[in-house]
Amino acid sequence: MKKVIVTGGAGFIGSHTCVELAAAGYEPIIVDDLRNSQERAVHGIARIIGRMPRWHLVDCTDEAAMERVFAQEGHVHGVMHFAAHKSVPGSVDDPVEYYRNNIRSMVVVVRTMQRHEVRRIVFSSSCTVYGEPAVLPVSEAQPDRNATSPYGFTKVACEQLLRDVSASPAGRELRSVLLRYFNPVGAHPSAHIGELPLGVPNNLVPFVTQAAAGLRPAVTVFGDDYGTPDGSCIRDYIHVVDLARAHVAALDWMEPRPAPLCEVFNIGTGVGHSVLEVLRTFTEATGVDVPFMVGPRRKGDVPVVYADTRKSSAVLGWTSGLTLRDALRDAWRWQCSLKEEVVQ
Repeated sequence: MKKVIVTGGAGFIGSHTCVELAAAGYEPIIVDDLRNSQERAVHGIARIIGRMPRWHLVDCTDEAAMERVFAQEGHVHGVMHFAAHKSVPGSVDDPVEYYRNNIRSMVVVVRTMQRHEVRRIVFSSSCTVYGEPAVLPVSEAQPDRNATSPYGFTKVACEQLLRDVSASPAGRELRSVLLRYFNPVGAHPSAHIGELPLGVPNNLVPFVTQAAAGLRPAVTVFGDDYGTPDGSCIRDYIHVVDLARAHVAALDWMEPRPAPLCEVFNIGTGVGHSVLEVLRTFTEATGVDVPFMVGPRRKGDVPVVYADTRKSSAVLGWTSGLTLRDALRDAWRWQCSLKEEVVQ
């Protein structure tokens, strides 16, 4: 089987992508230091794919450690790079750490790939690179350096790094795909893996499921005075399983393309849902009410973002097939499987 190194492979999106890679005939190699994840995700992957995946407990900013990983694994077909801090408000509070970790890890990964002649990478980017878009839905042709948070700017910087490498003599054989996700939610339908943030969740859906389980206080809706139909922010929520499958589609797509290649795709559903709509849909999907309260707007948030997915459909041959209701149902099944466990 072709080996694919998955940095952040024990995380929410990385773990689901490991499952889809295995289903497609690849061998996922997890690299994760568990600072924002848990070992239980690795065991959850094993339960789904029927074998324990190879796993290295390594910080991706540690170049010597990453060198040992590549050396031990031998021939590597490609890399999927997820490892990064990912909280918008967290990046506003501690921008230096976000720039250090997110950009440094990308530099280390690319340098190590070059030394070992690994020539394929799928990068976990974000719709935050667009900032507050002037036109909706957001297409890949729109300005992509308008991030409103340090987190978003780290994604801008990492994207530019891959473009610059592709344009350099050292990158003439590199194929890279930049996937700009919108809002990943849900869990694997088996309930063996899902989103389990350490501490208080920064993302909406895990806070919703924990609040519905009585493990957190009421959900705070950050602002109900935006210029949207119900006043709350609108986002494009994509099921994490659909998102994971998009990574496999990107890896397969780049294989026969001539190098150098550096291509960007939006990965979303093309449909926006408000925060209040998410709360209502959760109750409809599960029969469980969610306590919530309205609070002030949150720094770094933009009112409305949802994807134009025509390019990913036409070029990658990928489209989302699961609904918001599916995602919320699966997220609740995952929460119930935790038996009221919450990480403090």
